[in-house]
Amino acid sequence: MPDQLPLHDVHRARGARFGEIDGWEVPLHYGDPAAEHRAMCEGAGVIDRSMLGKVTVTGRDRQAFLQGMLTNDVKGLAPGAGTSAAFLDAFGKVMVLLSVYALDDRLLVELPPRLTEKTLERLDHFLISEKVVFEAADSAFAIVAVQGPAARGVLSKLSGLPLDLAPHGHVEATIAGGPVRVIHRREGGVAGFHCWTAADHGAALWSAIAETASPVGMQALDALRVEAGVPWYGRDVDEAMIFPETRLEQLVSYTKGCYIGQEVVARVKYRGHINRGLAGLVLEGDRVPASGARVMAGDKDIGRVTSAVRSFALGRPIALGILRREHFEPGSAVDVDDGGAALRATVAALPFVEAAA
Repeated sequence: MPDQLPLHDVHRARGARFGEIDGWEVPLHYGDPAAEHRAMCEGAGVIDRSMLGKVTVTGRDRQAFLQGMLTNDVKGLAPGAGTSAAFLDAFGKVMVLLSVYALDDRLLVELPPRLTEKTLERLDHFLISEKVVFEAADSAFAIVAVQGPAARGVLSKLSGLPLDLAPHGHVEATIAGGPVRVIHRREGGVAGFHCWTAADHGAALWSAIAETASPVGMQALDALRVEAGVPWYGRDVDEAMIFPETRLEQLVSYTKGCYIGQEVVARVKYRGHINRGLAGLVLEGDRVPASGARVMAGDKDIGRVTSAVRSFALGRPIALGILRREHFEPGSAVDVDDGGAALRATVAALPFVEAAA
């Protein structure tokens, strides 16, 4: 049986249709996924993201230790700042994608679902004498996302703060009578925020936001992030990939100094190339291929689909996939073998839909 979110009863009362994702029973939609997608593109949508992994990190060496573990600059983060990064193994393979937020006395780390314990075990392997304490906090916090051009206005009105934050910037606020850490965090190609709060305050926070923002399920959110070309770990990125194959250069600092897997990343950047990587596909017809469907060029197997959705913005199926680099060129014609059905497709540049201002 899948686990239920702490806000399960709140969603059920709002008419959510549930499904299982990553071992969680989550709202797929509230009756009209197209309207939920439109709300995020034109107004604001509120999404329960409490299935995400959560960690608190304390100890005087917390930033220095993670600086040597992650691809992006953590040591330079001042309180109120944050960043996204990857944790690699010595061969440059992606163990996890994550976000780090610096507070005065600790760090908060946001992880993909179901990867908290596994990630902490791997990090613990490198801890020797550093003064760092990692604490799993999956059940301690709820995370409520607000996405859309009106998201900032919704949260500013509730908190009384301007919330003029840099990407991954964050601030402590009071919303619905409880403390909430508001983080500037896009899920797709629209403005967005993640709100961390104590688990027992999650229902009050979600309900307060839902008074002016539309409840949104995972179906619309998944479409929004694929349209924006945003890969999710466990679907589009996994341990079998070396980091350069993700094509997520924004998660790397090339000036920060050494970290696990750096040699592989630097070698590809300055002296080589990847043989395969993340790319977009626009499909003909109405059929949405399954994850794992083979991508073909003539009789040659050139990759696989990792995520596919029907785009509400484009009115047709689109997909993220891993392709051989000789087929990266936008406009290249390919076929997707979906259970024996050959679906015509065209390689597309990412994002499929340009981010809103």
